[in-house]
Amino acid sequence: MKNPIDTVVVRSLTVASKTTKILNSIDLGISSSTIAGLIGPSGSGKSTLIRTIVGGLSNYHGSIEILGQRAGSRALRSRLSYMPQGSSIFDDLTVEENLRYFASLVIVGKSSQLVEVERLIDLTHLNEVAKQITSNLSGGQRQRVSLAITLIGDRDLLILDEPTVGLDPILREELWTLFRTLASNGKTLLVSSHSMDEASKCDDLILLRSGSILAQGSASELLTKTGTQSVEEAFVSLGRC
Repeated sequence: MKNPIDTVVVRSLTVASKTTKILNSIDLGISSSTIAGLIGPSGSGKSTLIRTIVGGLSNYHGSIEILGQRAGSRALRSRLSYMPQGSSIFDDLTVEENLRYFASLVIVGKSSQLVEVERLIDLTHLNEVAKQITSNLSGGQRQRVSLAITLIGDRDLLILDEPTVGLDPILREELWTLFRTLASNGKTLLVSSHSMDEASKCDDLILLRSGSILAQGSASELLTKTGTQSVEEAFVSLGRC
């Protein structure tokens, strides 16, 4: 039976190509106001699972309910935001111009748009590069611009596909601090990563391998279940079962 506080509920989700099963009968639930980590190696099906949850893939079997709505429903457009792995910014615009453009697609009223842009520049620590053309930014700065765009409109559910990949340890720590702040303010985050050392920063872990869920639970629950000392060891142990 569905937990009433679950923001995302996935049941018997299967996605297949003509020759291969990409996701194999996935079941999971993500509670509100938490950070759920989708952890697994490259090629495990993380991006496919995320694209299906956000409504980017419709050719699947099973059910996906998000905030009480079916995945891809029009009603979710104002409540869900998605940060893909690839860059979603315009290289020939400044940071501020990018944010103003995307804010204009979501928020009514120029003054409200400007207030939102200023809030997000402060929140993601982009003040020093706000007037710079984004093609001149470092990879980490571009990641922060993409994240700022994802945060436009104060959405309930944030789905972030490998948001910290390629970032230095200091910036990664800053972003995880921001993620924690967002969760404490009532947002639900689904963050995918292939980095096991980020697992301890999540409230809930979903371990994915070869298109199947190995286990879901808190880090401490998974360590107790497997009798191991780290999430990486737990992942290996569960993969052998």
